[in-house]
Amino acid sequence: MLASLVSILSLMLSTLLMMVAFGLQSYVVPVRAVAEGWSTQTIAMIATGYTVGFTLSCIVTPKFVLLVGHVRVFVALITLLAIGILLCALVVDWRAWMLFRAVSGFAIAGSYLIIESWLNERVTNDNRGSIFSVYLITTMVGTIGGQYLVPLGDPTNTSLFILCGIIFSVALLPTALTSSPLPAPPTQARFNVPTLYRRSPVAVIGAFLAGALSGAWLNLGGVFTQRTGLSTAEGATLLASVLIGSALSQIPIGRASDRMDRRRVMVACGAFGALSCAVMAAVSGGPPVLLYAVAACVGAVIFPIYALNVAHANDLAQPDEYVEVSSGMMIVYGVGTISAPIMVGPIMDRFGPGSLFVVLACYFALYSAYAAWRISRREENDGLVVKTDFQAMAVQPLGADAAAAALQPDAPTEEPMEDTTTPEWRQP
Repeated sequence: MLASLVSILSLMLSTLLMMVAFGLQSYVVPVRAVAEGWSTQTIAMIATGYTVGFTLSCIVTPKFVLLVGHVRVFVALITLLAIGILLCALVVDWRAWMLFRAVSGFAIAGSYLIIESWLNERVTNDNRGSIFSVYLITTMVGTIGGQYLVPLGDPTNTSLFILCGIIFSVALLPTALTSSPLPAPPTQARFNVPTLYRRSPVAVIGAFLAGALSGAWLNLGGVFTQRTGLSTAEGATLLASVLIGSALSQIPIGRASDRMDRRRVMVACGAFGALSCAVMAAVSGGPPVLLYAVAACVGAVIFPIYALNVAHANDLAQPDEYVEVSSGMMIVYGVGTISAPIMVGPIMDRFGPGSLFVVLACYFALYSAYAAWRISRREENDGLVVKTDFQAMAVQPLGADAAAAALQPDAPTEEPMEDTTTPEWRQP
């Protein structure tokens, strides 16, 4: 275990610094956009550029890695992250920001993808959960820490943007200078969404709605904190509450889904999310402590539900199809993240910031209702190949976890599947 941690120490340090800068960036950008007087619809358009870049990267980055290797691509992507945020400080125009944010989305997705594929090669079945727990903690601590840097500066000038660019630049140094062995060359994944839908409609529709939920929150949550009158410190705490709720809930959700029909867990998560969002809409503008508690409840389901859909799709796939399934799910998830800001932005402009959670409640309700309907249409074990283990995602997932499969060496198709009579929850 200790040897494995030492082998990824430089990678984890780069990840920590990258996530600090990402957390700062993800909060300072909407705060500055609100300060510029841009409408929520305009901010949503900027967010759409980010999600388009993110989704495109999940398709394109594996091709670059195949050509020049993991480290060179990682260094190039971190450089793009620094460039993207510095350009936002240099040119304050929403049309330019839409392009700059697309560059940032492309770069952060590719960075996630490389980090996670690198980790997957370094772990074994014995230490997989421990290593990925370190990764999950690193991403959460880094993101939260970055968000708390915002109150230390003034988002209306360039200081925080420059600081963010500096942290991104420093983040590439540990990995660029590492002497650790590099990951194996990648294989290319195929995308076949129609086949995936015919095999598992609830997984595909659920992945789209999960993408819409996370896309709306990640891109407009900062706008909500500003428009409801929270200070930057209070807003950072609210965003942190969502991440903490997500991190704490993944183990119980994973264990529950491994021991029963995953669709029933989807129904429960959707219903809980709809109720939590309805409460959040009702108390928006209330005491910050109350908002933090409810936000943690929203976070408990808003990110983990995507992993439920991936696990359910894998249950119905052959072992040699896991990469294809994960890649197809990533594309559907990405389309969901693109669609949400465009739809939610105008609604927030017209009905106020609390309407964000009304829309999220509707998405959760649809997620729950569709899963319940599919239970009535298909028996639990109909089409089941093997009950795979639930795979926890890093906080703030946007599909890169699934896309990381595209950077793995050829999947072992001759090894027997482990006995899952008594499923064991794990974190790959």
